[in-house]
Amino acid sequence: MIQTSLELTAKKTLQWTAQTIPPLKEDEILIKTVAGAISIGAELPQYNETDPTDHPQTYPKETGYESFGEVIATGEAVQAFKIGDRAVAFYGHKDYGIVKESKAIFVPEDIPHQEALLVILSCDAAKGVLKLNPEETDRVLVTGAGTMGLLTVYFLKEYMNVRYIDMIEPHGLRGELARRLGAETVYKDQGECPSDFYDYALECSGFNDAFKILQKSLKYEGEMCILSDGNKEPFILQPDFFRKELKVIGSSDGWDYEQHSKWYFNQIKGKDSCLRDLFEKTIIFKELPECFEEMGKGKISPIKVLVNYF
Repeated sequence: MIQTSLELTAKKTLQWTAQTIPPLKEDEILIKTVAGAISIGAELPQYNETDPTDHPQTYPKETGYESFGEVIATGEAVQAFKIGDRAVAFYGHKDYGIVKESKAIFVPEDIPHQEALLVILSCDAAKGVLKLNPEETDRVLVTGAGTMGLLTVYFLKEYMNVRYIDMIEPHGLRGELARRLGAETVYKDQGECPSDFYDYALECSGFNDAFKILQKSLKYEGEMCILSDGNKEPFILQPDFFRKELKVIGSSDGWDYEQHSKWYFNQIKGKDSCLRDLFEKTIIFKELPECFEEMGKGKISPIKVLVNYF
């Protein structure tokens, strides 16, 4: 059996590669990909060679990491999955993926693949929120209605039961989606955001201007978490940070993907969560290079891209 993968071989240069799938180890499963996603905030800076955290550049690079599919073979020691099960895993833009069973996330039959694909980044957003651990009555500000920002709003509302969630987002349609997911007020203009008002804040935009506004908007001894990748602009501490004795923490990856998935899948089961609306563009697997080219040139700017394989 042949596996087809998409590799980044140079700046803005993608290439298809093919290799024979090796025999499974005893703790591995083989997944036939049904759908995947482009995580634009992480992948586009790599494609454009604009990620300041990725130096020196080395090639080739694998692309993508969110994949959903059907288990078609299992190693001899695998117990958590059987043939025919559905799973989400971290192997990227490939039509088949081999992963350890401990690294795959079981997906119940009644969960649509769009929502299933978001379980990874939802867990990543949840980790940052849990680090801050706001109370229901605290006021929380989120910057950037991209995938991470919107999933952060969703977790704040649905898991933490926070009543007062505001967002800074200049794009009108994205702001409307933020409201549907739980944001109370969406500021299109950063200047509208009140000073010394919020107990907690989460930075999901990747831009220093937004980071500056967070410092201005937090109360004395307020806390913020940086959930963006730090691959766009450097963040600069402002006089507000020192004057108000603020606290800033970072967060990366998820807190526990298996445990989070149990809550997440139960939460969205049988509901119109609006989360599938994050996928503003849908393509097929072979259209990936063209889609990256369009995004790299600024012709399109979707929140997230759904990639269908069959």
